[in-house]
Amino acid sequence: MGMQSVAVACGALTLCLALTTATNPGFVVRITQAGLDYAQQQGIAILEKELAQLKLPNISGKSGELHYSLSRLHIPSFRLPHSRITPISNVGLQVSISNAFAELNGDCWVKFLFIKGPGSFDLKVENISIKFILRLGSDTSGKPTISTSDCSARASKVGLHFSGKLAWFYNIFKKGNKSLLQKHLETMVCDNVAKSVHTELQTYIRTLPVTARIDDKIGINYTLVAPPRATTQSLDADLKGEFYSLAHRSPVPFSPLPLAFPSDHERMVYFGASSYFFNTAGIAYHEAGALVFEITEAMIPKDVEFKLNTSVFSAFIPQLEEKYPNMPMKFRVSTPTAPFLTVGEGGISFQPIVDVQAYAILPNSSLAPLFLLSLTGNVSAVINVRSGRIVGSLDVGRIRLSLKDSAVGTFQVHFVQSIMNYLTSSVLLPRLNARLDEGFPLPLLDRIQLSNILVRFHQNLLLLGADVRFQPQG
Repeated sequence: MGMQSVAVACGALTLCLALTTATNPGFVVRITQAGLDYAQQQGIAILEKELAQLKLPNISGKSGELHYSLSRLHIPSFRLPHSRITPISNVGLQVSISNAFAELNGDCWVKFLFIKGPGSFDLKVENISIKFILRLGSDTSGKPTISTSDCSARASKVGLHFSGKLAWFYNIFKKGNKSLLQKHLETMVCDNVAKSVHTELQTYIRTLPVTARIDDKIGINYTLVAPPRATTQSLDADLKGEFYSLAHRSPVPFSPLPLAFPSDHERMVYFGASSYFFNTAGIAYHEAGALVFEITEAMIPKDVEFKLNTSVFSAFIPQLEEKYPNMPMKFRVSTPTAPFLTVGEGGISFQPIVDVQAYAILPNSSLAPLFLLSLTGNVSAVINVRSGRIVGSLDVGRIRLSLKDSAVGTFQVHFVQSIMNYLTSSVLLPRLNARLDEGFPLPLLDRIQLSNILVRFHQNLLLLGADVRFQPQG
């Protein structure tokens, strides 16, 4: 495990990341200094425990006639009182630890000419400073990568005490032994940093869902546009942020606009979803045929005295009674084009165009087309975050109707206005909102929980802020 802890907690915050050929991202993740500070607090606490549990290898060697070996090496204490994680522009994260303290003990054995025998030692190392860089990047598939560089570990104060019958003899070589043990401890720290980041943290950040499957029809592409960008106050990750159809993946017919990300820093992490992000959802669901709904009498609440049949409509469409007397009906609701959403300071809104095809259900269960209505109206969305998912609900304003086609003669559409208002608000809208309440996953690593949610709207940007809780394993 080793030095990976600082990196894990930091990576858990900084690597909510994920490639695109477009210049501009559709989705942005920003980690503020508050988030990095939290990573530092959590990571250092875990790191102290892990360093104290390190299994150190035996050491043996010779210098002239002196043969020595050190075994059963153990670190009973490793304290890291001062540390900081700082974003470095165009590089990544610098982890700095100062004034650290470590104890190391074990058994020793020495042979020099005719003198040989065992002993034990206690080493105290103070004023240890550790510094290394976490370099964040992306591979060719758009997945995040992490590596270390420029690691250094230095100790300015070393105390060494020998025990045993030959303690007097070991003390002759105390200066050399102190230097040997100090150098070994310093090397061990940096070696363990590189090993832990490569074998454990790299594996951990692969838990980031760079593509997230929403259901059996739709997925989200959260791959990285470019390596994360460090500034003096934050770490930003630009993601593709694009919905796509699992069955028919095709290029989006427009590109994301530049995002003016606000300088908010009240929360540890911010997620910025652009208009492009939401509009690719509309395209994906439309292409997948998921924006087609049927309304039948079985869907109407039981406590409502309304029958979806030709007798109800024949009062203002006389030919219905003549051609299809007292037959059940159904409506097929679809969108001829994908809905186009606008994100502004007032929220998310759109004006979808919806086709409603009415059918009579014949005695042999076949369908007879009756009339085709075109519906449009103002729709607004309420957005929140729950359990790491963007959830929402829709509210529909006044519906406007027009008659596109009819097999039962021309009629005044205002006669069916109240019926369509009711079917929209009581049948169609609850189905849509039930799906939106299931939500869409945010790009989060394993064991990350969000709290203290903030929702703000800007031009072309939905801004979601949150504080973070990282749950270590075990």
